[in-house]
Amino acid sequence: MKLKRYFFISDDLDDLERLEEELEAVGVVTPQIHVLTLDDSGAENHHNLHQVTALMKRDIVHSTMIGAIIGACAFVFVLLLAYLAGWTDTPAGWVPFVFLAIVLLGFFTWEGGLRGIESPNVHFERFQKVLEDKRHVFFVDLEPGQEKILKQATKNHPSLQAAGVGPAAPHWVVFWQHRMKRFFTQTFP
Repeated sequence: MKLKRYFFISDDLDDLERLEEELEAVGVVTPQIHVLTLDDSGAENHHNLHQVTALMKRDIVHSTMIGAIIGACAFVFVLLLAYLAGWTDTPAGWVPFVFLAIVLLGFFTWEGGLRGIESPNVHFERFQKVLEDKRHVFFVDLEPGQEKILKQATKNHPSLQAAGVGPAAPHWVVFWQHRMKRFFTQTFP
């Protein structure tokens, strides 16, 4: 099942908290709902707001994957070059080249992650100006058929501005986040 992400902009955290409570009351689970804001202390005072984690505000995952792809290319290049140049026919054989290839793969993956720590998440770049203007981005990942629930809930919030639609987290990620939260809150109260 493919989810769709709906973005909204607001400058009122109280209103966003009420909207999240309304959505949860009609069956939208907490892992489907997020608030992206630079006002972390203000959002922490709203206990029912599900904030985007600091880790997800950064582009760590995306940049690490790009680094891993570059590292994999370097891995293949080193092994191919060593083979075509005949260097593997020496007494040392493949060992130093495999080791070098592994080191390059790890290095580029690590560098990609470090680059990601420094840059905002690519999925939220378009909202940088909004966030710098001390406004907040509310987004919800909906299953097909839940759009009617969102439309009904947003009618009660006139200060909310629609900000577009985009790809959402995979359904299985949202499902397991919900199950894990339920497991820990019900098992270990």
